[in-house]
Amino acid sequence: MNFLSILRKPFRYTFTNATLVIILVNVVMYFLFTVTPLYVYQNYMALSVIGFFRMHLFWQPVTYMFMHGGISHLFFNMLALVFFGINTEKALGSKEFLLLYFVSGILCGIISVVIYSLTGYDRLFLVGASGAIYAILLAYAVIFPRSRIFIWGILPVPAPVLVIAYAVIELGSQLFSVGGGVAHLTHLAGLAVAWLYFRIRMGINPLQIWKDAYR
Repeated sequence: MNFLSILRKPFRYTFTNATLVIILVNVVMYFLFTVTPLYVYQNYMALSVIGFFRMHLFWQPVTYMFMHGGISHLFFNMLALVFFGINTEKALGSKEFLLLYFVSGILCGIISVVIYSLTGYDRLFLVGASGAIYAILLAYAVIFPRSRIFIWGILPVPAPVLVIAYAVIELGSQLFSVGGGVAHLTHLAGLAVAWLYFRIRMGINPLQIWKDAYR
């Protein structure tokens, strides 16, 4: 058995509503840290260049995923998990879903903090589940390529088109510094890591899936 076959060995299918557990943990952590001193939240739980590289707080690429900058930040991230996470988990199985969620979230956090370090943004604090959620959005579009998502509840957009549009918007926002305080780099990294996850772990080319779906 070669390394690739080990890497692609599937889990036995189970469904345990892991998405709802993730949402619950995020909500509990948010309200817990509203009564915690700000320096604890920023210095120990958020992800930062100083914390990760200088203080060696190597848990930060995990804990930052459960920290949010405000109630609206939390609400929209959790809403996205409800819309895209539950169906993606049902399709993949809970174990595969959790692996994708945490691999994507952790790696896009590390990628972001490495780039911040190289570009001199030492004082930035990264919080939120958005990187992992962008990964789940891409997964949803691969699993359900013909699904239509209604923007503002009115405009139907095919899921693959929405992912591509988000990627273009996030890239443009990152390059032209639009939307201060939004981690566009982390969002892009989440999409990129999920793309690689499907190519390496599952042997699936998302672009080919989308081409076949609309051929």
